[in-house]
Amino acid sequence: MMLEPAQRAGDAPRSDSEQHAPSGPTLPGTRLPAPTPEARLHAEREQWRLRRGVERQLHDGAALRISALTLQLGLLRHRPADGDLDTAIDGVQDELHAVLQELRDVAGKIYPPLLDEAGLGPALREVADQVDSSVRVSASDDRFGPAAEGAAYFAVVGCLEAVAGDGPSGTAGLDVVVRREDDTLAVDVAGVELRHADAMLGAVRHLDGVIDVAGGPLVGTITVRIPCE
Repeated sequence: MMLEPAQRAGDAPRSDSEQHAPSGPTLPGTRLPAPTPEARLHAEREQWRLRRGVERQLHDGAALRISALTLQLGLLRHRPADGDLDTAIDGVQDELHAVLQELRDVAGKIYPPLLDEAGLGPALREVADQVDSSVRVSASDDRFGPAAEGAAYFAVVGCLEAVAGDGPSGTAGLDVVVRREDDTLAVDVAGVELRHADAMLGAVRHLDGVIDVAGGPLVGTITVRIPCE
């Protein structure tokens, strides 16, 4: 999908009529300005909230399960070899499988293994397959470096999660296109409400990423651009 020319930070001042035009992602072909100090503070707090969530999942989930398994194994040492012992061992194995799955879930929140192994396209397709509504992903086999791919991945996934929270039809007909623009990773999310662009900017700004929006006034295309390898 072709975007209108975007206004870039640092461009020449706009005319008087442009300065009084409505601001925000309702204008076609607009580059989001750098976040305000309040927005940056909110983004930093959100990052720490997510880190604390991962820590709690490890502490209250996998760590407690492993502690319980340690006690169970200690008790099994003193049991006679009978049918009850076999049942108890089966239970321990089930718990170990549950712990392993939980650790994999936590690892995915830190950096998804498929993203590291196969790249941004396959990782986003995996997420799209888990969404109830239609999300189409188009991507080449290019690699863009772990930092750029990670930032783009979590920006898009965060957007899809936010859109899904809007209702059953929130993610219907979304198109995600991953491409290279010289030394820049570009990702289009088309058919999305443009109000989600601010959150995506917070996910990529640490890598000098920028966000362009086109269409509107409500639904259009959000484009993420991140310098890459």
